[in-house]
Amino acid sequence: MTVVAVLAEPPRPGLTLPRLPETSPLSPSEAAELSEAMLRDTLRAVERSGGELLVNYLPDDLLPEAHVDADESAEAALRSIADDTLEDPDSARFEVQVGSSLSARAGNTISYLLREEGVQSAAVVRGDAPFLLRSTIDSAAMKLRSNDVVLGPSTDGRAYYAGFRAPIDFEGAFTAPELETLVDGANDADRDVGFLPMQPTVRTGSDLATLVSTIRARWQAERVVPGYTAEFVVDAGLTVVESDGDGSGVALSRD
Repeated sequence: MTVVAVLAEPPRPGLTLPRLPETSPLSPSEAAELSEAMLRDTLRAVERSGGELLVNYLPDDLLPEAHVDADESAEAALRSIADDTLEDPDSARFEVQVGSSLSARAGNTISYLLREEGVQSAAVVRGDAPFLLRSTIDSAAMKLRSNDVVLGPSTDGRAYYAGFRAPIDFEGAFTAPELETLVDGANDADRDVGFLPMQPTVRTGSDLATLVSTIRARWQAERVVPGYTAEFVVDAGLTVVESDGDGSGVALSRD
């Protein structure tokens, strides 16, 4: 069984998906709503897979002061989302992230699970790849039986999934372009690497346009879509339209 650690922070305006309001029609509060929708889809996918769900959250003392809510801690906010999303909320573990950077926090989590808890394999995801479905997680677990490291490539050199059967040196491991950096770390540790199919992650307006078009296309084709994220796309009236008249560019629009 693979322990899948979802690196999570409370979906609050300006904290989650901070680049979206600058590069898309979404406001900061809407960007936070989208972040929550994608997180819900991720939690549900992990719960329904053969993996074990670990919500690895950023505690209040690691949040920027402007995004600390005196009335609701980061843990309480995320537990509330999990309680409202999961079929069995008690099956999810909650642990704080430890470290001064993403690479340190993800590395500490993976290293602890592999070395201290002795799990067969462990993975980290960030809840910004809503097409990370149950089937993808189970496929990654199968690949981890024959590969030391399994990575899910995404746009802009990102990795939407990073799974490990054996640790690497995680110092700077998630530095952009993180997919290449993670492979470099695996090679340095003499770990073999397997890959999952490419999937979109959402951090900018361009990423969101890809997501919106994919969701609407799959919906029209009666294929599986991430439910919470698809509901947000429809409720927000997001569509993708031709932007320049010659078919070479697209832009986000709202109904």
